[in-house]
Amino acid sequence: MATETKAASELNVTRLNENLAKVEELSQRLIAAMTQKKAMNPALAGPSQDLYAKAVAGYWQAWMTNPARVMEHQIEYWGKSVTHYLEAQQALASGRLKAPDDPGPQDRRFQNPLWDSHPYFNFIKQQYLINSEALENAVADIEDLDPKEKRRLKYFARQIVDMMAPTNFLSTNPDALERAIETEGESLVKGMENLIADLEANDGELVVRLADESAFEIGKNIATADGEVIFRNRMMEVIQYAPTTDKVKETPIVLFPPWINKFYILDLKEKNSFIRWVVDQGYTLFVVSWVNPDETYRDVSLDTYVEEGFLKAIDIVKSVTAQDRINAIGYCIAGTTLSLTLSLLKQRGDKSIKSATFFTTLTDFADQGEFTPFLQDDFVDGIEAEAERSGVLRSFIMARTFSFLRSNDLVYGPAIKSYMMGETPPAFDLLYWNGDGANLPAAMVIQYLRRLCQDNAFCADGLEILGQTTHIKDVDLPICAVACETDHIAAWRDCYRGMSQTGSRNRTFILSESGHIAGIVNPPSKKKYGHYINDDLTGTADEWMEGATYHEGSWWPVWESWIAKRAGKWVEPRSPGSKDYPPLEPAPGSYVKVKARQAEH
Repeated sequence: MATETKAASELNVTRLNENLAKVEELSQRLIAAMTQKKAMNPALAGPSQDLYAKAVAGYWQAWMTNPARVMEHQIEYWGKSVTHYLEAQQALASGRLKAPDDPGPQDRRFQNPLWDSHPYFNFIKQQYLINSEALENAVADIEDLDPKEKRRLKYFARQIVDMMAPTNFLSTNPDALERAIETEGESLVKGMENLIADLEANDGELVVRLADESAFEIGKNIATADGEVIFRNRMMEVIQYAPTTDKVKETPIVLFPPWINKFYILDLKEKNSFIRWVVDQGYTLFVVSWVNPDETYRDVSLDTYVEEGFLKAIDIVKSVTAQDRINAIGYCIAGTTLSLTLSLLKQRGDKSIKSATFFTTLTDFADQGEFTPFLQDDFVDGIEAEAERSGVLRSFIMARTFSFLRSNDLVYGPAIKSYMMGETPPAFDLLYWNGDGANLPAAMVIQYLRRLCQDNAFCADGLEILGQTTHIKDVDLPICAVACETDHIAAWRDCYRGMSQTGSRNRTFILSESGHIAGIVNPPSKKKYGHYINDDLTGTADEWMEGATYHEGSWWPVWESWIAKRAGKWVEPRSPGSKDYPPLEPAPGSYVKVKARQAEH
């Protein structure tokens, strides 16, 4: 028995050494993959040195004006560090391989029992948490700093704290170490292969793959609603979906999705498809599928999106359905641009749009929210230089920005599982969509960041579009705004503030539970997230919330009741296309299948 155990042990060590040798061999591929990385403006990697210089000056100012408070935090930090060191030493001196009794604050990154029970891992965890708290306190001590700069400093301090977590390093991650032993090093081999694959797929840029891309095919098991592409130009394809009811409402709906991502977030699969659900309620639905631009689109601006996208799509829908007026929906940046379009139509005396629905739409950028760190001149200057150089703002730059707003969930957590644990990313349709981004034309992204975000032009002096000065007060038709309670991209209070500045006398505001995506893609069948309603829109966002009534279940039926009043009588169902706009190819079309990397090349 002893001989067999020894042989098995030697075999395990042999396999482990073989796998570690494979890791060494893979390092050559890793280096080759990293050399493919294109040069990028360093301004996109962090704030200018001015921010840190101001932070140091502010900290010294705090020391001079309130030394007791700063010293109190320093002494507290020293005390915790020394005390915890002594406790660890005492535990070791007792001859017991046992951590101090106090396991510290709960953090889901530290779920492995060894973080609390093993002296080595417990000491590392506790010191990390103590250091994190000290850094956050140091930032909080700075008083003589502009509020925006303070907010930015807090963000970047948090990024440093998250990046330096012991879970992000193999030698201090018990989960990864245990997996390496259990698999005799095979997890490290698979992890290295995953890392190299992600680098090779993104020209040397490290973009953590969140989903198993091989599990999905657009038009096969996602984005499968029945319809036809009936128009295509350089900016978009227009899809008309096939009716599923014996009668349809007279007034059609045109839906404008954001062009930062693909439209099929609203048609991931049958059970959570907003597109299918709208059609099943008896509406003729048209959806725009935006082109994924390459460098030849460098001069395309918001004006182009309005003229060759929004206005053209509106004309097509009116022509195909023989209706003078239609209902429109805009999601995120497309909702913002729909507002610009409505102002333009108002000034032209065009009443083509009967009502407008806005999903998670910002129009007032006075408070830049969680994007404050990225909307100051140092970052915007870097984005502008990068976009002008490339002709587009490459998709991964936007994706990285959004991901680092939730870095532990969308960057470090997935990286640990993929690169340290050797796990295959999950077959999760939402995460697949999240990774299927689109590039942004240089002129458009600069106009958006400078004029809309930084200058807040649409709510201030007005934004010029196609020779007209558009303003939010021109939006005076019936509107329904849907925002999401925990949205970190379009904060609901900001959505409410923008809606409140419109000239409309007929306004409805719905607040869904959850975030930017889950709060919108919330079908009634799931009965997952509820919503809030309050007809009194005369006060602030917080006052609206105080008087709001909570309702269980999806907001979709509430919106449908609202749109039904503006949808006319029941008529015969309409097959996709017309004489002037015959079907070109089945939905979801061709544009949606173009990956950002293909568009770049």
